[in-house]
Amino acid sequence: MAEASQHSIEHNAKREWRRADIAALIPALIVFAVHGVLAGRYDLFRDELYFIVCGLHPAFGYVDQPPLVPLAAAFLYKLGLGVWGLRLPTAVAAGALVWLSVRFVRLLGGNGLAIAFAALACAIAPMMMGLVATLNTSAFGPLAWTLVAYLMVRTARDGDSRALIWAGLVAGVALQVKYAMLFWMVGLTIGLLLTPERRLLLRPAFWIGATLAAVIAVPSFIWQLVHGFPFLELGEAAKAKNADIAPLPFFTNQLMVMNPVFAPLWIAGLIAPFTVKRLRDLRFLVIAAVVVVVIVRVGHGKDYYLAPLYPTLFVIGAVTLAPLVRGMTARILAGGAIAAAVVFSALAAPMALPILSPQALSAYITRIGVAPQQQERSFKGTVLPQLFADQLGWRDFTRQVEAAWSRIPVAERAVTGIKADNYGEAAALDLYGKGLPPALSGHNQYFLWGLRGQHPRDLLVIQHDLPALRPYCRQVVVLGTTWSRYAMAYENGKVIALCRGVTPPLATLWPSLKMYR
Repeated sequence: MAEASQHSIEHNAKREWRRADIAALIPALIVFAVHGVLAGRYDLFRDELYFIVCGLHPAFGYVDQPPLVPLAAAFLYKLGLGVWGLRLPTAVAAGALVWLSVRFVRLLGGNGLAIAFAALACAIAPMMMGLVATLNTSAFGPLAWTLVAYLMVRTARDGDSRALIWAGLVAGVALQVKYAMLFWMVGLTIGLLLTPERRLLLRPAFWIGATLAAVIAVPSFIWQLVHGFPFLELGEAAKAKNADIAPLPFFTNQLMVMNPVFAPLWIAGLIAPFTVKRLRDLRFLVIAAVVVVVIVRVGHGKDYYLAPLYPTLFVIGAVTLAPLVRGMTARILAGGAIAAAVVFSALAAPMALPILSPQALSAYITRIGVAPQQQERSFKGTVLPQLFADQLGWRDFTRQVEAAWSRIPVAERAVTGIKADNYGEAAALDLYGKGLPPALSGHNQYFLWGLRGQHPRDLLVIQHDLPALRPYCRQVVVLGTTWSRYAMAYENGKVIALCRGVTPPLATLWPSLKMYR
């Protein structure tokens, strides 16, 4: 009888979990639908253009990222589904994160209110919305980091060692998307070593998972090794490129981009494992988060580098605070907080998702008097947030270069190449250009591709500094300039000039053109 009763209890518990999972699909599908509907409103983002071109040149790695996103971008591009199709995976990731947050809350014993808090924060925190607005290497970080944390906690609480193997699989795939997963892995290892949860390190499944992650990730790391670890060189250059933001403005910005109304959630998520007995086994996650924050700050990282930490902290905070909502007054306050969070995110949403036209967005930013923090020194003067400015102007740019190209005598075009300033320009010319030779650039992966089978005597060059070009040319003829109202400011006002008689030959000059940033 006792065995039958226990079996019935377990069966009912599994049935409740299945029901909860199905219920969690509703908000997840809503989030997916919202992102899917908006995905195609603007054009391709700078990095999306570049990813597609990289993926059309398959490799185990690239100067500035692992291979998975470029290969996926090229595959989706070839399907001919346009911008919407390219961003479908990030819409899926947005919905999946909401679903996972519900499972995580249930794993920690949270109630319905805790589920609502965590799912809402993961769905509408401005940074979370903006990260998945384009196909990029950071879009999958929140889902991957949270899933690894969930699987490790599942092992710690339920004794399911298989979850550690799955965590290794997730970490390995995530490393093929973005190397930053290594920060989380280092942080988690330190967190385990400093807490009683170090017992997970004694499980064979942990090392099976770690080995699996290494095996999946090793091709990209070998590629980096063979090419002299250009990613590390790029990381050093990023310190100078990124704006040097003081700690107080940096963390104040974190409050804003994650919605200040949600701050009690992630703050509670940082504190509760050290103060609430039933959550003490989660201390290793908080220690891991602190390690990542230190790494990002020391490396002058951008604000979104910390985004993958927040869903886990939202979940812990929701489980901590929801039980405190007792009585009518507390419920009214909680309802007011939810309403305030929704209002704030609704106001911020046009700066995270392509809801408004460029003209309307520009007017909206002016009207509310709030603009996103400038994360790079070169952003100054740009009308729109980079998320949108880098989706605009590429077709204008390409048409302007095509117009300049058409002014070159036909007989000269066979010995003329086109050199662009950066990978965004080069990729736009490669994908949108008609009748143009493959673009050349010293920027990141384009540098390794070299002259792309060309031996140009002359060059059509797009750059700001015309005087710097003259010493290398027998003759310089200005054929146009770049301009697009809502593009990044530094893309405007560049001269499109024909450099006749490149001296010394471009093949000799090429090593000096390397620009890893």
